[in-house]
Amino acid sequence: MIDAKIADLPQKVREYVQYWYEVCQPDNLEVCDGSKEEEGRLQKILVEAGMLQKLTDPKYENCWVCCTDPADVARVESKTVISTRRQSETIPQCKEGVQGRLGRWMSPGDLEQALDVRTPGCMKGRTMYVLPFSMGAVGGPLSKVGIQLTDSPYVVLSQHVMARVTRKVFDVINENNGDFVKCFHSVGCPIIDGKPIRELTNNWPCNPEKVIVSHFPDRREIVSFGSGYGGNSLLGKKCFALRIGSTLAQREGWLAEHMLISGITSPQGETKYICAAFPSACGKTNLAMMEPLVEGWKFECVGDDIAWLKFNKDDGKLYAINPENGFFGVAPGTSMETNPNAMKCCYKDTVFTNVAKTVDANGNLGVWWEGMPLPEESTQIYTWKGALWTRGDGKAAHPNSRFCTPARNCPVISDKWEAPEGVPVDAIIFGGRRPAGVPLVYQTYNWEHGVMVGASMRSEATAAAEHTGKAIMNDPMAMRPFFGYNFGYYLKHWLDIEKDNRKMPEVFHVNWFRKSSEGKFLWPGFGENVRVLEWIFERCGDNRTRGNASETAVGYVPKTLNLEGLSEAPDMEQLFSLDKSFWNEEIKAFRKYLDEQVGQFVPERIYSQIQDLQDRVDKM
Repeated sequence: MIDAKIADLPQKVREYVQYWYEVCQPDNLEVCDGSKEEEGRLQKILVEAGMLQKLTDPKYENCWVCCTDPADVARVESKTVISTRRQSETIPQCKEGVQGRLGRWMSPGDLEQALDVRTPGCMKGRTMYVLPFSMGAVGGPLSKVGIQLTDSPYVVLSQHVMARVTRKVFDVINENNGDFVKCFHSVGCPIIDGKPIRELTNNWPCNPEKVIVSHFPDRREIVSFGSGYGGNSLLGKKCFALRIGSTLAQREGWLAEHMLISGITSPQGETKYICAAFPSACGKTNLAMMEPLVEGWKFECVGDDIAWLKFNKDDGKLYAINPENGFFGVAPGTSMETNPNAMKCCYKDTVFTNVAKTVDANGNLGVWWEGMPLPEESTQIYTWKGALWTRGDGKAAHPNSRFCTPARNCPVISDKWEAPEGVPVDAIIFGGRRPAGVPLVYQTYNWEHGVMVGASMRSEATAAAEHTGKAIMNDPMAMRPFFGYNFGYYLKHWLDIEKDNRKMPEVFHVNWFRKSSEGKFLWPGFGENVRVLEWIFERCGDNRTRGNASETAVGYVPKTLNLEGLSEAPDMEQLFSLDKSFWNEEIKAFRKYLDEQVGQFVPERIYSQIQDLQDRVDKM
């Protein structure tokens, strides 16, 4: 039976499918094609399994909602591992007695043993889906292709949105000597004698006690078991695009980064492109789709989460593509006030996960989350766990609830968002959620200074992973959970890509989240951030201007920003104040972090930049 279904696939794909088919013992096998007919079959399967409901609120078209097992709601960093021959290839040697925060390594032997006790028979009673997908335009010069095997129709449906699922990928594999990234996934919940091996919650199959999300960079392979949620199961996203992607980028001389890509057009009609790296829930999607509140400026979205960047040999510029096909955005806090374009994306062809559900007086099913206006009193609201919600009594939607929506839905999607060659990058922006001490915006003095600034990023923890509270955490380059190899080597790679024949982007740092002593945000944020981007725009690209900037200990800061039209003038002195003791503590904390987490692998040029910063702070 399987031979006939995979007979026309490339040889290496057939071998890969055959191996896992024999191990996992599924009842059926289906080779996916990404078609609308396939999408409809998947939706029907999920509805019949009690995992998916169609929204009947008239404002939604082909939109769906599901809720997971409460034990399967976030990335599982504690169970995410990378396997290489030597530990130092994956993670630096931490200082004795210090817990490593830059990834987890497992020896190939131990990892194979862990998988050997999980995967045999893990798909019994289920269908194995063979999912050919492309990250980036199919066949593009910056694109890569993968084959995901999964026993979750929810994952296939979501991958229809997040990646380019098409059988054309098989042609690319044939043209590339059979090369592809191998992506294996199972929910780890076989059906024996008609029943799942564990009792399901919300009809959601998973195996949280045995979750493991593993990567073999040398084999360009991902094996994920036990979780059906988000980046644990949509393997094209963080696992492929960042962890495996960053190792490929190091070997091949490019960058795979946790960055948005946006085009900014001035009132004069000039367009420049930025990439920005922010940790989760720090406004990345909001910036990617921003509605500028200064007349004449225009923003276009190329991507909201991941950028693959490579220098063009002809003009020496850095070009970026968005390897994804959709947005997997955090729902709470997204609203018509904070991000109207993201909201407009969600009214068509969208899958919502772990949001609250609404039932209006006519029985129509809709969705709701914190940040949206409350519906009228006659509308009932049910929490993501299914309980009738009393308004104001706790959270109705999970803090990490998501919308999975096609990029093509975005009202401000760039006409170059699928350009195979990418878009030229004029600026790279780093930023985090820092309530104190860090100015609204500053520009680094050179590329090496910019790499150091990115490496020293810190931000409040978010709900996207297993962390709780508001602790300030180191999140270098916003990549801390996603490095595919040793962070010290990663920094060296960033430093080494600067060459005489290349036009390096300018590097900036922003902080929309600085607060007053009363705990109020000092900057209005959202669409008003265009005022900061206007200054950045003027400081980069071929027509850069060097006026309107002052040198400070941390970098160049604006002498003035365009504040015309703001209803309330922000306290610019507080927004840009630099406290010597604060920055001495920042430098001390960063040195300690590098010493404890990276040790001997820190490039000397990073320490040189830290010392330059210290010298400037000493003169404050």
